[in-house]
Amino acid sequence: AIKNNVNWSSNDYLGMGQNKVVIDAMHTALDQTGSGSGGTRNIGGTSHYHVALEQQLSQLHKKQSALMYTSAYVANEWTLVALNKIIPDIVFLSDSKNHASLIQGIRHSGAPKKIWKHNDMDDLEQALKSVSGTPCIVFESVYSMDGDASPMLEVCNLADKYGAITFIDEVHAVGLYGQHGAGKLEELGLQDRIDIVNGTLGIAFGLQGGYIAGDSLVMDAIRSVASGFIFTTSMSPVIVAGALASVKYLRDHNELRIKHQERAKRLKNLLRNRDIPIFENETHIVPVKIGDAKKCKAISDELINEYGIYCQAINYPTVDVGTERLRFAPTPFHSNAMMHSLCDALEKVIKYV
Repeated sequence: AIKNNVNWSSNDYLGMGQNKVVIDAMHTALDQTGSGSGGTRNIGGTSHYHVALEQQLSQLHKKQSALMYTSAYVANEWTLVALNKIIPDIVFLSDSKNHASLIQGIRHSGAPKKIWKHNDMDDLEQALKSVSGTPCIVFESVYSMDGDASPMLEVCNLADKYGAITFIDEVHAVGLYGQHGAGKLEELGLQDRIDIVNGTLGIAFGLQGGYIAGDSLVMDAIRSVASGFIFTTSMSPVIVAGALASVKYLRDHNELRIKHQERAKRLKNLLRNRDIPIFENETHIVPVKIGDAKKCKAISDELINEYGIYCQAINYPTVDVGTERLRFAPTPFHSNAMMHSLCDALEKVIKYV
């Protein structure tokens, strides 16, 4: 017999992967274009869907231009590599909790780097003071494992003060924040203060792929030198068509974002009421503290096997040893009943595992 499990670990935060508008757009594109793009972006792999989506994304982020990659990881890595080719004296200033793709891109670029303490503006300022070349601050808006947000306004102010370029990863914010889903920068009114925005189509938009948006001259320069963009088959037009429908849909449906935030707040309150320890944050991510890798895995196994609750254990190297956790991602489609079942199960399992 097939057992129905409740998925609490998906990054498809708004359920757009199952949205009929998205699926219908993909069916239409599949019938029109076939399954694959048939080439790299420069040689046969650019369809009208690719062009339309890049235009839509640049409008969303209030930028002149956008550039799509096969994933947001690839977009981060190869944009940072490309920036070192375009700006020979660049020095990267990286938040200590940056995503693996940002770390890899900085490393791979070969440019000098300084790592500043997570969200610590004094440490960032000290780093900026010590840079002799062109500083480029690399950070995220929402950090996906702790669920905390960065002090974006303060970072922008420091960037202005020291003439730094800014590169922000909005992967866990696009679609989810701001009146039109452009991310935390839109919510805070900071879209014009950041040079390059990185986003994903694979999380809130429910598809696959990644992109950057920024000044058209900068985007063209990156397009011309980023190997990870040039020498790979472009994304399937079917996926691109779905992403285009998703981005447009979420621009017009702020009520999904409101519901999403309400669900996350509710789950946090239920957990607090049961004295189940969480990492406190101001976003939609609900991490429950376990603090031991074996126990974390055992709880995760017990939840799926006995209660039909899927939540993956998050252990090293994704998080530091001693901070192991279960990371819950409530969506607008998780009901109150599902939340109560989860809290009941967690309360029991944490005690006896």
